[in-house]
Order: sequence, then C-alpha cells, then structure tokens
Amino acid sequence: MMEHFEVSNFVSAALKARRPVVALETTLVTHGLPHPQGVEAATALENTVLAHGAVPATIGVMEGGVHVGLTLDQLHRLAAAGDTAKLNLSNFAATLASGGPGSTTVAATLFVAARAGIEVFATGGIGGVHRDSEETGDVSADLYALARYPVAVVCAGAKAVLDLAKTVERLETLGVPIYGLETDQFPAFYRRDSGLPVDARFDSIEALAHAVRTHFGLGLGTGVVVANPIPVEDEMPKEVYDRTLGQALADASAQGISGRAVTPFLLNRMRELTAGESVAVNLALLQHNARVAALLASAMARGG
Repeated sequence: MMEHFEVSNFVSAALKARRPVVALETTLVTHGLPHPQGVEAATALENTVLAHGAVPATIGVMEGGVHVGLTLDQLHRLAAAGDTAKLNLSNFAATLASGGPGSTTVAATLFVAARAGIEVFATGGIGGVHRDSEETGDVSADLYALARYPVAVVCAGAKAVLDLAKTVERLETLGVPIYGLETDQFPAFYRRDSGLPVDARFDSIEALAHAVRTHFGLGLGTGVVVANPIPVEDEMPKEVYDRTLGQALADASAQGISGRAVTPFLLNRMRELTAGESVAVNLALLQHNARVAALLASAMARGG
C-alpha cells in the first residue's frame, strides 16, 4: 500500500520515533488562495504546528508520487502548475497514475494520513451535506472518508455554505463522533455556534486526547471530528455572515451553479461580498486549528 508514498525524512523520522505529527491538506494552496498567497498560508500553518511541538506533514501528489511532507519548492510547483487536480477518493488513483499534480481535499488527506500512520489532521472546515441534497444527492466525500479512516480532524465545523443540521445527522449515522473543544455547539465555520449540539464536550486537550485515543483503541474504525470554534475576536459579525451568505446562495441559484462547483463558487462569492473579510476569518481559524491539532497530537503521543 505504501509503494507510491514518498514520506519526507523529517516526517518519517518523527513517525518512527512516535513523535507528534499533524497532516495538512493542499487545496488551500491550489484552489483556496491565489499564488503565492496559498503557499504563504501553507508555510504559516506548518510554522504554527512546529511552534506548538509537532511535525507538519503537508500532503500532495506530483510526478507519480504521494508526497507526505512537501518541501517549499514542491509547494510552489504544485501551486503554479495551473492544471492541479482537486483530489478526492474517486479521482485520486487516476491522477496518481497520470503523473499529474494533485492537491488533497479533506477526504484525500484523511486517506493518506491514515495510510502513513498520522492520527491528527488540521483543516479549515469539513465538507458535508449540501443544501439542495434532496434534488442533487450532493454529499461530500469527506463524510464517508471520516467513516473509513481513523484520524482526528480538527476543524471549525463544516463549511458554512452547507446544510449543517443534515451534516451533523449524517456524521451520527456514519458513526463519526463530534467532540467539542471548550464548546457544546457545533461551529459554523465563520461563526462559533450553529445551534447544533456536539456529541461530547472536553475542556482540556488532555481529556480530548484521552477520548480520541479511546475511540481509536476500541477499533470502531471511524475518524473523529474535533469541533474547534474560531476565536471570539476573529468571528465574523452575525449581520455580515447572514447577509453575505444569503446573497451568495441566491447568486448561485440564479446562475444555475451545481455539483462540485457550488462550494468554490459560494466561498469565492463570500470573499467578494465581504471585501476579503471572509479570507481573513478563514486564515484565522486555520491557524487556530493548526495550533490545537499540534497540541492534540502532542498529548496523544504522550499517551493521552
């Protein structure tokens, strides 16, 4: 299973020594922000992980290899490629076989992390059930990857443009617990509180690590969603959130946007409508998640 994997010496040494490692995705680099801002954001996340005691493992596909621990040069090449595929579980093998470049979504990063032996992954927000899923059947592969791969995903909930109630319900159906760090509520990405409850609340990293370790130790086979709300000082004001999200949804409907194009369209429209404020909020929550993921990985490595 590891014949296509190229694990950097830094990450490999950490895994062998059972030091804390945090997986990081690359869709932010290739599809979330323009070059070179995506690379700058990715390196900032790596530095945050390092500063809080863990080893970052940024993941991407290029030249027929699955790279676990991309170098700065590889990050720049991935971002500048122009034809980089956004990888999920359905197009992963074809892209790898073609030798073309690919950046990893939550689902693809979960797969690689699990295969490489990395138990903690930091991202912004997971994908989920789309608002028009009754008509389209559109449900993110992230949820099904969480049901298959035992990795703890530290996130600010699910992306705000989704149907959060149905996303939480689907996670329960799939046997994926939602553990809230210092919160009783599932976060709404740009906002701290969706009004939906988490499965269990933990008020310390040590208690959270023990619960995650227990979940994995039982052999249930599923991942864990660690709900980590954006810091109060970085939260998007409710009026701005409600107004811009409503307008973005209306614009998507009017333009007939559907399928995989919906989420990137809505996030880009939110960026336009907030004059870039949504990007600043996104970067803040990413940094917060990277910090918590590093602390969680460290506590788990200590036997949490």
